Amino acid sequence: MPAQIAGLKASGFDFAPLLAAAIAGESDDDEEHDSLNEVDEEYPPNPLNDIDIEYPPLPLPDPLNEVDDVSPSQPPRKKPRCSPSFDEVVATAVPAHRGPHHQRPAKPKSDAAKAKSKTGSKRRKAEKRDRRIATEGHIPHTSTVREYVHGAEPLATSLDAATLPAAHGAYVAKIEQKGEKWGSKKCRSLLELLGLGFRLVQWNGIDPCPLVDSKGRVFTVLAGQPDTPSYKASVAAAFQEIMNEGNAAKFPADMRKHRRSLFAAINVGLTYGKGQTVPTWLLCGNYAAMTEQLLANEHIDRMATFASSAFAMWAPRLHQYYRTQDAKLRKHFPQLPRIFPRSVFSCAAFNFGPNVWTFQHCDVWNVPFGLCAVQAAGDFDLTKGGHLVLWELKLVIEFPSGALILLPSATISHSNIPVQKGDTHVSFTQFTAGGLMPYVDNGCRTLEELRVQDPQEFERLEAERDSRWEMGLGLLSTMDELLGVK
Repeated sequence: MPAQIAGLKASGFDFAPLLAAAIAGESDDDEEHDSLNEVDEEYPPNPLNDIDIEYPPLPLPDPLNEVDDVSPSQPPRKKPRCSPSFDEVVATAVPAHRGPHHQRPAKPKSDAAKAKSKTGSKRRKAEKRDRRIATEGHIPHTSTVREYVHGAEPLATSLDAATLPAAHGAYVAKIEQKGEKWGSKKCRSLLELLGLGFRLVQWNGIDPCPLVDSKGRVFTVLAGQPDTPSYKASVAAAFQEIMNEGNAAKFPADMRKHRRSLFAAINVGLTYGKGQTVPTWLLCGNYAAMTEQLLANEHIDRMATFASSAFAMWAPRLHQYYRTQDAKLRKHFPQLPRIFPRSVFSCAAFNFGPNVWTFQHCDVWNVPFGLCAVQAAGDFDLTKGGHLVLWELKLVIEFPSGALILLPSATISHSNIPVQKGDTHVSFTQFTAGGLMPYVDNGCRTLEELRVQDPQEFERLEAERDSRWEMGLGLLSTMDELLGVK
């Protein structure tokens, strides 16, 4: 039964199995994992190719010390090892659906299939899949949408996304320095947050839960993860790779202390900022080889592909907008690298354990109306730490290992609760730098180049600044749209 608390409504939802199968190709060893790309019916075309937007150039972030993300948490769902007072608090939590999952059975393999060369078969499937994604993007199968979007029940909130703090021009968020909301360095415990009136959301990290604002917009999604052994194995392998690389790097003390928290973090990917005349691949100095190793890891790539696929399912217009802007940029610069072959995002952040947690903050340089993909990994008790805190919503969300959350990290202030001593926890985030969008809208020129070369176009873009935030909000889906309700 749905639970009603403090303006929030929670009820059962289910999402991962078919999403898992479509994304992970979960005939476990037989097929290369796919990512919601069995094309059935495309979403209707969206007239975004000619949208013109612009904003002045942004400062270029430091890839070694700018943490554009929130850290999540991990779960083998253990029985809470906690005091009676904690149990009493947990009893009042908002529960997520824990019903049976309709997992697609693995296809039996014939002797011929077993004997077939995996290398050639999987390579051909992967090449075909990559060509399809490059041409069409991640298009979830109609049956997948029907099973998981139609099977999910949203968590209703009183927030109006239009009130979130986007700057004029809508490609960065407002920077405010007042109050805890904008960067308190205080570490809050779960009990302390509950004492401040926050509500605990118990989530299994598999079943999806879209968060819906007062106008019906889906602005955050607890997207879950594929509920299959092979995906869990990939998460474990990705976690081990991040831990191994972090331990081998021997980060100096000054890299473990920055404005977001007390762990080493490295950003990698494509950005555009103040002083740059063209988009720039973030240089990671002595850690460049390490980031290349992480980006090339097949298990991390699998998690990244799942995140991009889930983005396409829950925000198809916004996902298409990202693809359109990216296509324009790559038409101008065809040799630009990607963080992952099948990811729609421009940047990734690797946050190294053993205990990744963040202070309360907003990632103001990310696209304000966009979504960032945050994934957790590790070995920790998710009931005791690793929770994601969404401050405007006054929610504390259990964040299991391998789970994905899509959120507007530029405008929703967020933080994490540290895991227990002896537990290990890392996070992996994908996001898009807001500065890339105006550069593309300017015809892949700087603002000054546009002003000099095409004054008429410059004036037209200037005149549109007032409506850009509304344009961006219009890219978010409503549940009625996702459900096909007329």
